[in-house]
Amino acid sequence: MHEYFLSKTIDLAVESLENGGGPFAAIVVDKDSNIIGTGTNEVTKNNDPTAHAEVLAIRDACSKLEDFQLKDCILYTSCEPCPMCLGAIYWARVKKVYYAADQQIAAMGGFDDAFIYDEIAKEHVSRKIPFHSISLENRSLPFEKWLEHEAKISY
Repeated sequence: MHEYFLSKTIDLAVESLENGGGPFAAIVVDKDSNIIGTGTNEVTKNNDPTAHAEVLAIRDACSKLEDFQLKDCILYTSCEPCPMCLGAIYWARVKKVYYAADQQIAAMGGFDDAFIYDEIAKEHVSRKIPFHSISLENRSLPFEKWLEHEAKISY
């Protein structure tokens, strides 16, 4: 069954190329093996650097389930997820991930994410895009209010 869904992601990734998108695709499958979310890479097609296949598949599935968590779902993706997609997968609480191509295959195709992993490990001010924290007096206010908020939904 895993091979079936992964093959579908590869077919979708090829279709994405033919339709002006990038060479990536992802599918979210529920506990009953129904496809509830699909996504293809639409970064250049939509001028959106966050429009990765996994993110779009997660958005699609969450929208259909009307839930922000996919705890009983499996994500199938044509390629090992990048750091951004990895974060989205964890925030969505996906049960498992299966992928076809790995990071090395993606890098051979011109999609090398190694520099992002390297950047994460660096001191904030040493990154290629420096990060600077500014200590405002009220910087913790949103989180203090969140803790007091009676209608909050924890995630």
